[in-house]
Amino acid sequence: MAVVQKWREGMSSDNVKGLVLALSSSLFIGASFIVKKKGLKKAGASGIRAGVGGYSYLLEPLWWAGMITMVVGEIANFAAYAFAPAILVTPLGALSIIIRQGNFTLKFRFGNLELIAKHCFSRSAVLAHIILRERLHTFGILGCILCVVGSTTIVLHAPQERQIESVTEVWDLATESGFLFYTALVLTAVFILIYQFVPQYGQTHIMVYIGVCSLVGSISVMSVKALGIALKLTFSGTNQLVYPQTWAFTLVVITCVLTQMNYLNKALDTFNTAVVSPIYYVMFTSLTILASVIMFKDWDGQSPTQILTEMCGFVTILSGTFLLHKTKDMADGPGLSTSLSMRSLKHEEDDGFSEGIPLKRQDT
Repeated sequence: MAVVQKWREGMSSDNVKGLVLALSSSLFIGASFIVKKKGLKKAGASGIRAGVGGYSYLLEPLWWAGMITMVVGEIANFAAYAFAPAILVTPLGALSIIIRQGNFTLKFRFGNLELIAKHCFSRSAVLAHIILRERLHTFGILGCILCVVGSTTIVLHAPQERQIESVTEVWDLATESGFLFYTALVLTAVFILIYQFVPQYGQTHIMVYIGVCSLVGSISVMSVKALGIALKLTFSGTNQLVYPQTWAFTLVVITCVLTQMNYLNKALDTFNTAVVSPIYYVMFTSLTILASVIMFKDWDGQSPTQILTEMCGFVTILSGTFLLHKTKDMADGPGLSTSLSMRSLKHEEDDGFSEGIPLKRQDT
């Protein structure tokens, strides 16, 4: 109780707002995957399944309800960055893993252009267990607990949000030598990956596509936070739209998000989502925290103990996320050995090896 009371007294109102928005975002986004999956199953029962290029789900109200729920969640996530530091908001995205499960692919064709939009659900989770009747095995429960414990640890020790009165202050932070150096390193690495490694190793090395997504993602989150702050100040009565810096951040957000979507779709279309999802979460979250620490100086004023505790919380979340993904499709009880042997046999026949999750994506 003393810890909780101390947390309540020490946590700023902005951090509380950001925390509530981040938790709401995880709830809405996680639930949206479950609702959309229910809609897809219902649409697939009477028409062509989305996995084989069908579009009957577009006429299914349940699927649209899921899409609207996801949009609400993304808006809440965007707003959370305007109130709380990225080191608090970003790791909490792991909580949506507790809510969703499964994966499906949607393909849209416009002339010769094919956009592959992948919605990758994570492994065993609470709502999937309740609503979709998908079994939540022991390792899944342990993974969920680890995600909750790690997230709680970070929340209890998160730094206070920096008080910013104008988007020009954010621009000053972004143009300091430390963050400019980080940005230069990121851009250099991204260009090397895109022009040197993608053509040769993109189809065989998973870290190439994910590296581009994660590096660009760390810059996009900083720009999203800057844009969120500008909009928050504008809605509170201080118009920030008159500043060119606001539009510069907007341009960076659009550029980075489009780049992320492009290379994340490539990664998901090439490699197994059970491998892509945890690696991308680890790299994206780690680089985002690093960028936030450099730009917004989140750890200034915090003791080494607080910083170490936050890192332990982050590692706990990573462990839970890894466990949820690594134990995909496992079941409790007598069926466990049968499940494992069937998976092993399937991998051996399809990919030429029998242990672990296959790296390449399996087409049904």
